[in-house]
Amino acid sequence: MCRSIKTLRPPALPEEATEDDFRAAALQYVRKVSGFRAPAAHNREVFDRAVDEIAEATARLLAGLEIRGSHPHPAQGTTQGTGAAAPDRPVSPRSREPQPDAV
Repeated sequence: MCRSIKTLRPPALPEEATEDDFRAAALQYVRKVSGFRAPAAHNREVFDRAVDEIAEATARLLAGLEIRGSHPHPAQGTTQGTGAAAPDRPVSPRSREPQPDAV
């Protein structure tokens, strides 16, 4: 894995990650996977498109993550006022039973 890519979610990054953070991480990933620091002119379009798509996927990933001990993301539904508690562990869509924490 590329060690230049930093973790973009709290608490590793105390403030909210920006689009520039997403793009920098995506650029490092594309450079690592492609083996090119800067693509040749004939590869520029596909290289830039990959960076854009990975940056967008990164933003979606971070927006959808639920971090224990943190407040839910505003885009996510909250259970305030319903008396329902969020599960402590991720639930597999197949089994609907809590999965053990990864080590």
